[in-house]
Amino acid sequence: MKPKIIACIPAYNEEKYIAKVIVRTKKYVDKIIVCDDGSSDDTSLIARELGAIVIRHNENKGYGAALRTLFKEALKHNPDIIITIDADAQHNPDEIPRLVEPIMRGEADIVIGSRFLGKTTQPKWRILGVKTITKTVKTTLKIPGITDAQSGFRAYRADIVEKIIPEDNTMAASIEILAKAREHGLKIREVPATITTHQEASKQNPLAHFTTLIARAIQFVIEKHPLLLMGLPGLILLIVAVVLGLVLILEYRTTKILDVSLALSAFITLILGLLLIALGLVLYAVARLKQYIETRTY
Repeated sequence: MKPKIIACIPAYNEEKYIAKVIVRTKKYVDKIIVCDDGSSDDTSLIARELGAIVIRHNENKGYGAALRTLFKEALKHNPDIIITIDADAQHNPDEIPRLVEPIMRGEADIVIGSRFLGKTTQPKWRILGVKTITKTVKTTLKIPGITDAQSGFRAYRADIVEKIIPEDNTMAASIEILAKAREHGLKIREVPATITTHQEASKQNPLAHFTTLIARAIQFVIEKHPLLLMGLPGLILLIVAVVLGLVLILEYRTTKILDVSLALSAFITLILGLLLIALGLVLYAVARLKQYIETRTY
């Protein structure tokens, strides 16, 4: 039986390209849902006239917020597969059949259209940035086999989407989805995808964008293992502070002179150790509470 496929399109001021994307995507999906993320142009009007379901944010909330809105709306229509595709015509809708194929064969829960397995016209600085982000994600989140952690051209088995709906409002949502997929043991696959870049494609400062994504990738790991990554270094610092304190006492008893620099080092190390341990315990408690709430919800 043919699966029911819904396309989700996050859009922000994309009146120039949204019609082209919708018309070409229509050939391969059963429904199209557009989230107009606070556009000031005719994005919503054009999408509605072409038959898409349009949900509009009153203000620009970010890529992750748009995805969250799209996923929740898509699930109301009982799909088998949900795909995401950008509104700026960077992705090729004719590649949708290849994107969903691994899910239809039961080989994947999530499929990523990778620019590095296909073709891309993006500038070298952007390619380098995406590769760096992807390598950081693979290392910190321990997700092997991915080459493009930032691709917005993805397919999801619909019954797993509730588990990976992002909380982050920014572009880092794409990384958060992968982190949640890894946490739930979901199968992630990639297929070749074509990325065509034009001048209007990027609406963010590239350096700020890159820094945010790297920071969020590291944050996801810390949130997952707070006692190991925060508590353990804090404990080590406490031990160092105790050793420095003992050395300070021994020197003072021998020389009757207080080594101010050593005392300051011991004090700073002690404070840092206590702060890291406290932060680790707080993050651990928050993670457990969040896990409990999610369990009760599901």
